[in-house]
Amino acid sequence: MKIPRRQFLHLAADAATMPVMSSIVTAQTYPARLLRFIVAYPPGGAADTAARIIGQWLSERIRQPVVVEWPPGTSTIRSSP
Repeated sequence: MKIPRRQFLHLAADAATMPVMSSIVTAQTYPARLLRFIVAYPPGGAADTAARIIGQWLSERIRQPVVVEWPPGTSTIRSSP
């Protein structure tokens, strides 16, 4: 298999810079931001209770804060059949 010269030069440059870039780049912990749990039903019902229990369990499991939200208008969103 013959590789074109330009592609070979790109691969060689990438291979040469990979060790340098791996020492510079560091990964963030997951999730780096606040986790929002959006509920599409009004608060006070069974969905509210289940969302709060799941949110608390998830927060303990991943050791990140989980916020349960009920944005306005989500209870009117319906999926089409």
